[in-house]
Amino acid sequence: MTNFSFDVSATDGAARRGRVTTAHGSFETPAFMATATAGTVKAMTVESVRATGAELAICNTYHLMLRPGAERVAELGGLHKFMNWPGPIVTDSGGFQVMSLASLRKLTEQGVTFRSHVDGSAYELTPERSMQIQNCLDSDITMCFDECTPHPATHEQAAESMRMSMRWAERCKAAFQPREGYGLFGIVQGSVYPDLRAESVEALNLVGFDGYGIGGLAVGEGQETMFHMLDVTVPLLDGYKPCYLMGVGRPDDIVGSVLRGVDMFDCVMPTRSGRTGQGFTHGGTVNIRNARHARDTRPLDARCHCPTCANYTRAYLHHLFRTEEILGPMLLTHHNLHYYQSLMQDLRVAIEEARLQEFAAKFLEDQAQGDIPALDKTEPC
Repeated sequence: MTNFSFDVSATDGAARRGRVTTAHGSFETPAFMATATAGTVKAMTVESVRATGAELAICNTYHLMLRPGAERVAELGGLHKFMNWPGPIVTDSGGFQVMSLASLRKLTEQGVTFRSHVDGSAYELTPERSMQIQNCLDSDITMCFDECTPHPATHEQAAESMRMSMRWAERCKAAFQPREGYGLFGIVQGSVYPDLRAESVEALNLVGFDGYGIGGLAVGEGQETMFHMLDVTVPLLDGYKPCYLMGVGRPDDIVGSVLRGVDMFDCVMPTRSGRTGQGFTHGGTVNIRNARHARDTRPLDARCHCPTCANYTRAYLHHLFRTEEILGPMLLTHHNLHYYQSLMQDLRVAIEEARLQEFAAKFLEDQAQGDIPALDKTEPC
């Protein structure tokens, strides 16, 4: 068996280029996870997801405990076999979904009781049960069960929430079943208050984890505040462990966070946008439903080498979305995932070559330029 490990091969300022090794293989960092909430990346096969360059998938404890059930997944050989994903898997603890999706919630020191958003069935999710579920799923990286502090929150509210999450983190560590190649990540909370973030990091460092997630950001506080929280939080973390910014995000969020030392990211944005007609390109976002694309024979992104850009025009993608053909979301989702994975590869190379600042400046310049409309040279038939 292989030990869970994080090896840094290059640095550029606070940014790190590394590799995380798990029981089901390794992944390169900085890394963006493929979001497979219910054991699938929407509108994509596993083979297509892997073809984009994705090495790491993230699934969700809350959704999988409801359907099909963690114990059933275990009976069927674990999540890797169940969804045919050969690489490492992260599982979110389910705390965010309990707070945002479930109904009739009751939060106590013990945990959370709630009713399923699917059929109204009653459930209880505690730190111990979250660890048990994630063990049944056979996730390579288990996330601690925490309370997702609402935003905005007063200092008093944020402190109370964070401190309970730190007590839950101790219970998660005690309930986690250590195995070779498997890791448990603690989650830093504290809302937008630097002193609370520092207190949270100190508490987690005392317990000791294999990596650290930064939670409670990208929830409406704005990019400037998010970056400030990273500036005051990341330097306090154990530099020998991977740092994961949870639920982030937009490409410019990712670039700015890598500059500040973050190693891992996840977000539904590229897949959700792919299903609703928004494409991410080197020139910013494109709404393919816009009428200006109806006669545009260019690829979505001339600098992209994904199958969508190599084989289909903007005009065709526009047609697919306007006629609500399922192929539209499939093609655009594939492109968006490829774009995100290409961005991560470019960031890794820039760190290796010690030119990350230069890369980030050019990236922001290209994004600010925006998508340039094509000249309409078509004539009526």
